[in-house]
Amino acid sequence: MRRPTYHSNDRGRLDVKMTPMIDVIFLLLIFFVCTASFRPPEEVLPTRLSLPGAIDSDVELDPEMLDLDEIVVKVLWREGRARWQINNRDYQRLGDVQAVLVAASRVQADLPVILDIEPAVPMEDVIDVYDLCRKIGLERVQFAAKVEG
Repeated sequence: MRRPTYHSNDRGRLDVKMTPMIDVIFLLLIFFVCTASFRPPEEVLPTRLSLPGAIDSDVELDPEMLDLDEIVVKVLWREGRARWQINNRDYQRLGDVQAVLVAASRVQADLPVILDIEPAVPMEDVIDVYDLCRKIGLERVQFAAKVEG
């Protein structure tokens, strides 16, 4: 028996159109790429942390290397705000610290800077001083660490 013609293929094709779905995926991809923030994580700072008890501290240095001057920047936490000391001299504002570091970098650009941070200092203030040193052009920035013994 033959099927009547009014029942023939009245539903249409059941194919899935892929082009609109691919367009939506590309639009979402472009949206997420444009809205992403590409900041480096704060935990990854380009510096070397060398402890006095480490292996490379057993190597004796040349006498010429011992004559190098260094800048020791201490970040202290007093009365709920950060205070700074550069080579045991107190500074109340970060702008004053910047002026001293700029003057020191003009004399010797490859001067090592050691950041000695108190444990109570917020990470925000530590990053401010570190960024200030890098912005000025001081490349040899290191962090002081205490050896438990």
